[in-house]
Amino acid sequence: MKSSGPGSRRRSAGESRIGSGRSIVPSEARLTPNPTRRVLSTLKAWNVRALLAGGQACVLYGAAEFSRDSDFLILADARNLRRLRSALRELQAAPVYFPPLTLRHLRAGHGCHFRCRHPEADGFRVDILARMRGLEPFERLWRRRTALRFPDGTPVDALSVEDLVRSKKTQRDKDWPMIRRLVETDFLNAGRSPGSRRVAWWLAECRTPSILAGLVRRHPALAVRSPDRPWLRRTGADEAAIAARLREEEDRIRAADCLYWQPLRRQLEAMRLGRRKMATPRPRRA
Repeated sequence: MKSSGPGSRRRSAGESRIGSGRSIVPSEARLTPNPTRRVLSTLKAWNVRALLAGGQACVLYGAAEFSRDSDFLILADARNLRRLRSALRELQAAPVYFPPLTLRHLRAGHGCHFRCRHPEADGFRVDILARMRGLEPFERLWRRRTALRFPDGTPVDALSVEDLVRSKKTQRDKDWPMIRRLVETDFLNAGRSPGSRRVAWWLAECRTPSILAGLVRRHPALAVRSPDRPWLRRTGADEAAIAARLREEEDRIRAADCLYWQPLRRQLEAMRLGRRKMATPRPRRA
């Protein structure tokens, strides 16, 4: 299949498997070197079950150049939480914002945020989540993870690119260009025989009208059967029509993300209000 998008495809080489999941060759990973490595190695040393997500994972996949913090999706059970707390203590990580790090808050979908003070990661922020909208339970994400090892041996377990794309479908403006670049990068690096499963994923997730139109022309049978984008049957390879449908799709997903976060934000506001009330001294009776 010839490329219908910008640039040309390059096949990854020299891959090696670490555990389960897919591997990325170390030279392709351009994570922020020192703070990220220290955080990852500390989590690994304490055997924390965690998957790299967010901006640092996008850097790993070649869809971003820099990220100032790191997001981790963790297994929310008591043993893993104890290990995580030990790792955070070693990183001299202090909590910022709300809520406190508890299984109850993590399982509800809240993020818990920390700022490291370890000399090798000073000022680096670590965000912890156990649930993300649109993603399956942690164990399934773990089986699909992408595995990487730095040249110095530091291992990285990251969300698969498919799960990372799902996690980026939010109301935030900065996430949508990232989705586009993630899928573009996967498309350009896939080689000449990607297989029907990969093509079906591109048809479902690609946000570049020119690439999507080229896929429709080359794979019309897969396009008309796409369960995620039935509108491809009507747009065909018309780039203007595809662009309009992509805008509608983005608006719909942004609205769904707003609805998802509304009750969680109300819970956070209730926590803040309760803390302010506890901190306010009651007036003494005369």
